[in-house]
Amino acid sequence: MESSELFENTSGRWIWNDSSKHAGRRRAFNVSEFKRLAAAAVNRNAKDVARFEKLSKGGFNRTFLITMCDGFQLVGRIPYLSTQPRHLVVASEVATMNFLHNGAGTEYMFMELARGKNLGDIWFDLSIEARITVVTSLVELESRLFSLTFPASGSLYHTKDIQPGLERVEVPIADSAYDGHFCIGLDTSLSFWQIHGYQAQSPSEHLSNLEKYLQTVPYLVPDGNSTLVRPTMRHPDLQPNNIFVTDDFRIASVIDWQHCTILPLFLQCGIPNSLQNYGDSISESLTFPELPPNFDKLSENAQFRETMLLHRRQVHYFYVVATASLNPTHYDALTANFSILRRKLFVHASDPWQGDIFSLKNDLIDLTKNWDKVVASQSNTDGETRHPCPIAFSEDEVAECLRLHDAQVDADESLRDCRDLIDIGVEGWVPAELYDEIKQREQEFKAEALKAAESEEERQQVFEHWVFDDFDEEEYS
Repeated sequence: MESSELFENTSGRWIWNDSSKHAGRRRAFNVSEFKRLAAAAVNRNAKDVARFEKLSKGGFNRTFLITMCDGFQLVGRIPYLSTQPRHLVVASEVATMNFLHNGAGTEYMFMELARGKNLGDIWFDLSIEARITVVTSLVELESRLFSLTFPASGSLYHTKDIQPGLERVEVPIADSAYDGHFCIGLDTSLSFWQIHGYQAQSPSEHLSNLEKYLQTVPYLVPDGNSTLVRPTMRHPDLQPNNIFVTDDFRIASVIDWQHCTILPLFLQCGIPNSLQNYGDSISESLTFPELPPNFDKLSENAQFRETMLLHRRQVHYFYVVATASLNPTHYDALTANFSILRRKLFVHASDPWQGDIFSLKNDLIDLTKNWDKVVASQSNTDGETRHPCPIAFSEDEVAECLRLHDAQVDADESLRDCRDLIDIGVEGWVPAELYDEIKQREQEFKAEALKAAESEEERQQVFEHWVFDDFDEEEYS
């Protein structure tokens, strides 16, 4: 393989902003030195490297498989330029993995190749019994992770990797040989660094909502339950592609600890996104999921939809049931008073602003409506809330926000439908060999949208604001 191919993204293209996205993922490095470092990481010589190959694309890193002469394999990763802050992200992930720069001219990390089957390749083909085994094994792993104790929130590092002057909190280790090796430092969670790198944003209404959120924060911290505020580590993205399983569907390894953080349990708890089925009354009520009584009389398409829905409900249900049995600390946090609302407020206030002024405001309105219940533990003996709600919205504000929020939800659903029709993901990435076919499909879809416009003005708006055209991403950073 030519060195230039090692530096570039060759597995796919993007439907919009293809050139700039490729540029952001180009990483040139000293290949010979990288191989030497890989060999040194496992106490071998550079001459022992028998094969060096680029693996499939990753969202944040370029990944390489290094095979030694004796057959031993390890994975080397280099973060893209768009991954921020690169040094801290790599240092934190290395420290996190060690806890459970260099002549190559770039940040890097090496780890042994994950063994087992990638769950993402087999997840949708598994029987319900196999899925229950996977979910149970996952909850057992989380239980061990949740039992670890930390002195503060943030991200985990080797103490030697934190620059002098940066705030840190030492993590005490029972083994004296490692005491002082680890510390808690800057939070590397993706939401804090994504795209903007802390550059100032100036949407006035969102700033107003953030100010309102900050006024409520002191009352959102659970009162009288030290477990809920205990710093807790959790994997940042527990989805099937990051999990490897054995032949009997026990978890063999979990990869991609990048952007892992330690947070108070009441903010860290929750059903993993790949397993949760919120928005469904059966799942939210934890009713045992079953197929509808008239399933045999449904059409083939309707049976397929009901079967997929049953699978989502089953995974949600069995995750919660297993958590109640094997990780009661997490279950108590999951079912705590307004647990979901507290987390939604934190997430929507933490996310970099990208034009959404409705999500946080909608959460704040929900908070004002339920204030007495949310702060019930802080009431006096007569049941009266000691702290009146510090924020308020007029009836007109509430009505307008809810209207716009519903409109935004509809627009998001329409965009998802468009992406599904064209067969592209959220970022517009497609396999390189399918690019021409999918790009043509997108252009045909655009032509149909222009033809369906009911006026010249609407047609012009569709043409100028077509969501799959190139655009200046600097305007959103």
